[in-house]
Amino acid sequence: MDNLSQHFGWVEIVFTALVAFGFGFYQLWSVNREIARDKEKKERESNTPESSAPGHAVGEHELHDR
Repeated sequence: MDNLSQHFGWVEIVFTALVAFGFGFYQLWSVNREIARDKEKKERESNTPESSAPGHAVGEHELHDR
């Protein structure tokens, strides 16, 4: 048992690293998925007839001066 207890530190380090890297990769995957969804939504909205209507120029209204 004494020989096995020498390796408990390495087991803890590896386990903690796996959990941290797993969580990091999950976050990366989740953010990339949300970016893809936002791009798709923006692309869908840009193909609608309302979006092709001309908008106002920047500075045309008082709110832009604030």
